[in-house]
Amino acid sequence: MPNLISLTIAAGEGPSAFGLQDYQWVSLSMAVLIAIVLWKKVPSAIAGGLDKKIAEIKAQLDEAKALRAEAETLRDEYAAKIAGAEKDAEAMMEGAQREADAILAKAEEDSKAMVERRKRMAEDKIAAAEREAVAGVRATAVDAAATASRKIIADKHDKDADKALADEVISSL
Repeated sequence: MPNLISLTIAAGEGPSAFGLQDYQWVSLSMAVLIAIVLWKKVPSAIAGGLDKKIAEIKAQLDEAKALRAEAETLRDEYAAKIAGAEKDAEAMMEGAQREADAILAKAEEDSKAMVERRKRMAEDKIAAAEREAVAGVRATAVDAAATASRKIIADKHDKDADKALADEVISSL
């Protein structure tokens, strides 16, 4: 038997069963396989699965587009908020600068006024001290004059001169 198979193969004839050659068996099995695939509706199942997968991918793409649009909207909103915050910060800085300038100007005004007040107070104290000194000198001069007058009057006037002076004052009235 081994010789018969080797002779058949050598002659170019392949093994056969039920009178069919090997390529016919392959064709027949492919036809049966295709018939089973069509009978079980595998192409429609594959197409349905692909359609389902396509629908899922499309839904994901739509969701991604919506998320992207939402992200762009948020980005624009935050960019506007940042711009607004920068404007607010600039306004705050300008306000703070104006306030600092106003405080500085008020401090300069207050210091000038305080210097003027202190100058006036010092001048008033000096004037008061001068008045006190003048009053003291006058009082001392008055005391000295009174003492000198008493001494002179005591030396030059006696009882007779006092009587004549008193008579003269009375007669003038």
